[in-house]
Amino acid sequence: MSNDLKTQFINHMILNRYSKETIRNYVRIATDLKKFHNKSPDQLNNEQIQEYLLHLIKDRKLSWGTCNIYYSGLACLYKKVLKRDKTTFTLPPRPRIKKLPQILSVEEVKRLFEASTNLKHRVLLKIIYSAGLRVSEAIRLEPKHIESDPSRMMIRVDQGKGKKDRYTLLSTHLLDELRVYWQRHKPVKWLFSGSHGRHLSYAGARLAYVKAKKKPA
Repeated sequence: MSNDLKTQFINHMILNRYSKETIRNYVRIATDLKKFHNKSPDQLNNEQIQEYLLHLIKDRKLSWGTCNIYYSGLACLYKKVLKRDKTTFTLPPRPRIKKLPQILSVEEVKRLFEASTNLKHRVLLKIIYSAGLRVSEAIRLEPKHIESDPSRMMIRVDQGKGKKDRYTLLSTHLLDELRVYWQRHKPVKWLFSGSHGRHLSYAGARLAYVKAKKKPA
């Protein structure tokens, strides 16, 4: 990727309030695409981009969730920065394979928390495991959902499973972490904000988990 294109790409993401982590990931993806074809991304056509996505799935055997992050980065570059309205590269639908959930031991969960050096990601993971939330529920939490009154100590989950509201317990340890997070990030609309004024995406939360899990003990 040429320096000019890289600068345009980064400036677009900064202006649209993409997170620093997303910017780093999307630039890395564009650079990887360049290395795969040995050409700058702006010199590639739809077939070449599609060939790269197929390479990620078939040869590198990346998960659908990871491939979706790559796809999002490329879509941002080609549709938003290079203004290619007729961009047609696609990602196959998520495979509908039912797998038993992976149950982590207490030691594995503890190591997962310790491996996450990013405060936002660590608090997100702790809420998911400590309060028993689904990822989709955790990323949609708002500050008002944390009820820290000593007589309550609850987290309200709006429109959770079965489209029903429910409450789950808020531990004292988690509340302490939330207070540190609150002072540093000062969340307004969403407890875990993402880009464009939205909440953190499912892919972003999944990536935080994968990074922490891959870190050596």
